[in-house]
Amino acid sequence: MGDRYNIHSQLEHLQSKYIGTGHADTSKYEWLTNQHRDSLASYMGHYDMLNYFGIALNETKGRVRFDLMERMLQPCGPPPEKMDE
Repeated sequence: MGDRYNIHSQLEHLQSKYIGTGHADTSKYEWLTNQHRDSLASYMGHYDMLNYFGIALNETKGRVRFDLMERMLQPCGPPPEKMDE
């Protein structure tokens, strides 16, 4: 019982400290959206990844960066409708 409480309190501490880990009220959609945006931001921040994507897609780095930024708006599609409780 003590280990379970300790792990739960550590998880709550991490969730309060780091935004990307979510919290108890984070929906699956919000969590996935954060993960996709973090990945896209990482791709844009690494020059070699932009080069790789540009070569693979036969596009310029500017166009790849623009496309990645556009995908950040709704990386997982439109949000699901809220269910009335």
